Amino acid sequence: MRFAPLVDRVAGRGSEAWAVHMEAARRRDAGEDIIFLTVGDPDQAPPDAVIETAVSALREHRTGYAPILGYLPVREAIAARVARRTGQPCRAENIVVAPGTQGGLYCAIQCLAGAGDEVIVPEPIYATYEGVIGASGAAMVTVPLSPERGFHPDIDAIAAAITPRTRVIWINSPHNPTGAVMTAAEIGAIGELCRSRDLWLLSDEVYEDLAFARPHVSAWSLAGLQDRTVVVSSLSKSHAIPGFRLGWIVGPPALSQHLFNLLLSMLYGGPPFIQHGALVALERDLPEVAALHEAYRSRAAIMVGLLTEAPRCRVVPPEGGMFVLLDVRGTGLRSGEFASLLLDREGVAVLHCDGFGPSAAGHLRIALSAPEPRLRQAADRIVRFARGLTANS
Repeated sequence: MRFAPLVDRVAGRGSEAWAVHMEAARRRDAGEDIIFLTVGDPDQAPPDAVIETAVSALREHRTGYAPILGYLPVREAIAARVARRTGQPCRAENIVVAPGTQGGLYCAIQCLAGAGDEVIVPEPIYATYEGVIGASGAAMVTVPLSPERGFHPDIDAIAAAITPRTRVIWINSPHNPTGAVMTAAEIGAIGELCRSRDLWLLSDEVYEDLAFARPHVSAWSLAGLQDRTVVVSSLSKSHAIPGFRLGWIVGPPALSQHLFNLLLSMLYGGPPFIQHGALVALERDLPEVAALHEAYRSRAAIMVGLLTEAPRCRVVPPEGGMFVLLDVRGTGLRSGEFASLLLDREGVAVLHCDGFGPSAAGHLRIALSAPEPRLRQAADRIVRFARGLTANS
């Protein structure tokens, strides 16, 4: 039997990056001691206030259908949060509640680009981006982020990639997998490209609360660009609740109407008890958020310091996010080989970045998603493995 062409379009090359993760999960389930540093899944407990409010809402039988775009108080709280952080007007009509950042990006691209269009994305990219763009029927056009530039964008290269078919420039800051945090000047220059070339600016800002090197700058903060800017974010990382699937899309009101029609066809409103729990996180500055930020900043510094001892490897200090990159090209192994052997010999599971784009080839993405003692143990094992490679060369 035949399947729809969609199945080929969503099978992006990034799926290869998960091979080590899948094998590690199999071994863990078989009883092996595996240190999992593959997925950006926070290991910390969520804020108590969020959990208690969600549980109370569930006990109050808030289990029916919710409004398609999300409850109005939730959308108003998100809009107030965006306006407060960016200094630009934002109202409930600019906000659509989405099933996490991933679901929000999928929905946004479905409404912004289609067959025959091109979407420019600086690469390396997060592994799902190719499939998301492919699902829309558009073509992904990548622009390299050079390790020598700290994986910061080359504005001239982005401009050179624009063609008459280009519809969207898609950025991500803090960046996954590299940890680069774009400067205000860089985001402003990309915004100006979108203004001058009549393009959409789509910004994935899920790690906005985990910027270390400099303050996060939202694309929504660009004055006069709100009619062509779409920002997607969530509480998944900042509040350690990825399982809530509570995200949002910020954009012009006209986009919200199109998203209503799309969500009506597929989701029919998010879980109401989860939205009630999330409202606490949106309306209050919970101390756990600041603690999570400090934890990831500290973990990144610890991991960077320890991995500098790995011979023939180069650690890339992150400017934000919850990952550390390790350049293993000097070992003579491809990153996929290094990751597979590291799992076999040391029981440490990390992602190799070859599936994220050629600019990250030869790098490993190490998630900071384990308590500090476990991270130290993982770093020691990585260094020991690298030293073994040197001894055997």
